[in-house]
Amino acid sequence: MRKVFMEALGAGAFGALAMMPVGFFFRALGMRVGHYGPKFASLYIEDPGRAALFIQHMALGWVSALPLCLLPLHRLSASTVLAIGSIYGIVYYVLVNSLGLPLYFGDPLPLDLGINYVIPSLVTHIVFGAAVAYGIYFIRHKQRIAH
Repeated sequence: MRKVFMEALGAGAFGALAMMPVGFFFRALGMRVGHYGPKFASLYIEDPGRAALFIQHMALGWVSALPLCLLPLHRLSASTVLAIGSIYGIVYYVLVNSLGLPLYFGDPLPLDLGINYVIPSLVTHIVFGAAVAYGIYFIRHKQRIAH
């Protein structure tokens, strides 16, 4: 279990960092992305600053990487791993950011707001899932070579 946790830390951090430039790109275009980070943080911090939001972002990346760490990704091709990670990102977006969080916070669903509200977060989560899956793949292949 310790090995899975360590993989989640490494791959989750890689995924959390990989999604940030994509999110910044969409934000620079004036599109909504990262909408639920501050809302979620405000549940436990009155006025979360950038440092708190970054720490939360990394912690959620670590936790969100755990399901992928349970898969035997090291036995698959790199392209299959990236496809699985991308699918994970889509499922994560649909379940968490498109349904779970809007329903919890009483917000309209992104699909009801239009495709411009869906695309930025969906693409960002696809990048996250693919980066996490590839990070796990890389970590496990590096461990094989070391042994």
